[in-house]
This record gives sequence, structure tokens and C-alpha cells, in this order.
Amino acid sequence: MEERLQKVLAQAGVASRRACEQLILAGRVTVNGAVVRELGTTVDRSRDVVAVDGRPIINPEQYVYYILHKPRGYLTTVKDDRGRKTVMDLMASVPERVYPVGRLDYDSEGLLILTNDGELANKLMHPRYKVQKFYLVKVGSPVTAADVEKLRTGVELEDGITAPAYVELLMSGPKESLLKIGIREGRNRQIRRMCQALNLRVRRLIRIQIGPVKMGNLPVGSYRHLSEHEVQKLKQAVNRSAK
Repeated sequence: MEERLQKVLAQAGVASRRACEQLILAGRVTVNGAVVRELGTTVDRSRDVVAVDGRPIINPEQYVYYILHKPRGYLTTVKDDRGRKTVMDLMASVPERVYPVGRLDYDSEGLLILTNDGELANKLMHPRYKVQKFYLVKVGSPVTAADVEKLRTGVELEDGITAPAYVELLMSGPKESLLKIGIREGRNRQIRRMCQALNLRVRRLIRIQIGPVKMGNLPVGSYRHLSEHEVQKLKQAVNRSAK
């Protein structure tokens, strides 16, 4: 079956579909050894050899899925023009060309998914699918019942009121408190901004779960393959969320 070249590239995890179109226009994509610059080009995965910068893309049956325990002080990007450390430095021994799914702030840590499955990655990042992500949040002050209720029901931010969230107060003390927060939105630095709006200063933020996938006791800076069962559960979660 023939499909548009940019779709095949995106589903192989090369980049977003729009970015793949730019690769084609730049002459960086070949089909059976010939440079292709037409966006309307179609290819058949079963017989055509597609390459980017001379490197054949991964076929769908060769998709791989990893989770990484991101430390603080690493950028969630493939490369950085300023030479700062990125999560890809921690994945240097991985033979496949994988990409981080979504972002985790420079000062945040915890669970990050990396894959070459562009279709699943796009679904996990798209607001429509509302995959819930859980975080442990340590703040430097007491947290009141009123604070918890506001976090649960919605906090007024500059880009609108946040959607209802899962919030559990695990510990509250005079100088430090610990919250577990689950959100389905993907706003930039959302949890930090939610806490800031309530005068709660975040000292540490750790993502511990994405959908059904949990970080568990994976050491900081380490990564592992997702099991086939975990991958299927993740795909099921995305499909349920879309309904």
C-alpha cells in the first residue's frame, strides 16, 4: 500500500510530519537512492527503501520503546546549540534513533519516554488524548486543605483555569510538604505555575508515571526497554482517551 512520504517518515519517528516535509524540501530524503523533493510523493513500505541523510529509516515492525529516569540539569531535546547536556547524552549507547516524547523541564526529573514510533509519540503529546501524568511535588511550606482543593478544582493561570487534577497530600510540615499531582493537560511548566499561583514554592518535581507506565525503582540517569505488555497498555490508554 502506498502512503505519502512525509507520513511514512513521521510514523517512523524521524520527526513531526511538518518537520518531515521540510526535510523532503531540503533534499535530505531519498527513495531507492534517488533524492525526492516533491511533497506529493508516495511510497510502499514493503518495497521502497527510504533514507534520511543516507540513513535508512526504521520500519514499523522495528519500533522500540524506552523509559529514562531523567536527572535534573538535562534538556529534553535531541541537541542543544549551546552545548548543554541533553537526555540524548544519557541514551548514547542506544543503537536506534529515538526521540523524547514531550518535555520535562531542565530543573525537573523523572520518567521520560523515548521511541521511534512517531504515531504513538504524537498521540501521547496531543491534548486530545489527555493521557494522565503523575508527579511527586515537594514544596517549601505547609499545604492547607484549601490549597489542595484549589489544585484539584482548577487554578487561575495567565493562559486560563487549569482542568480538574488528581491531588493527594502525602505529607505537610511547617517547612516542607509533599504532594502527588496528576494532570491530563500539557501546558508549559504547568505544575510549577499552579503551585506558584498559591504561593507554594516547588523545591523538587519528579514525574513518576505516564498513563499506565510507572518509573518504579529505575535509578537516576538509567534507562530500560518498555516491556511488550507496557507498550500495549500505553496504546490502549491512548485509544481509550480518544473516545
